[in-house]
Amino acid sequence: MARASNPRGTAAMWMRDRLDELFVDEDFAVWYPADGRPGLSPARLALVSVLQYTENLTDRQAAEAVRCRMDWKYCLGLELDDAGFDFSVLSEFRDRLAEGDRADRLLAVMVERLAAAGLVNRRGRVRTDSTHVLAAVRRLKSG
Repeated sequence: MARASNPRGTAAMWMRDRLDELFVDEDFAVWYPADGRPGLSPARLALVSVLQYTENLTDRQAAEAVRCRMDWKYCLGLELDDAGFDFSVLSEFRDRLAEGDRADRLLAVMVERLAAAGLVNRRGRVRTDSTHVLAAVRRLKSG
């Protein structure tokens, strides 16, 4: 259905088609306790954060895009009737991302998967310093 409404695709659709799973929940296993009630997929929240950053959206706008935009649902592997989540979940996720060296490790995982997909040259140098990522996270938190 996403292809029918956007035959040329969007950046979000391209990410899913080209990368399939940029992040998987196992990448975040140490971020969350093993017991307790299951929450939202951290891999999906990370992907929402990437989409949010690329489109320069607020948390409210990003949560609304998850609820309303077919291309985002396609990218995230969600059913069309998925209700999404409250926008505050994104801030909580960023708080976890900002702890210790998590942002650096997650960025390294992302670069490795981009290289595996042929989107980054393995022989070239890729900057994996997350300082600018954390600065963007802080701007989102204050906005």
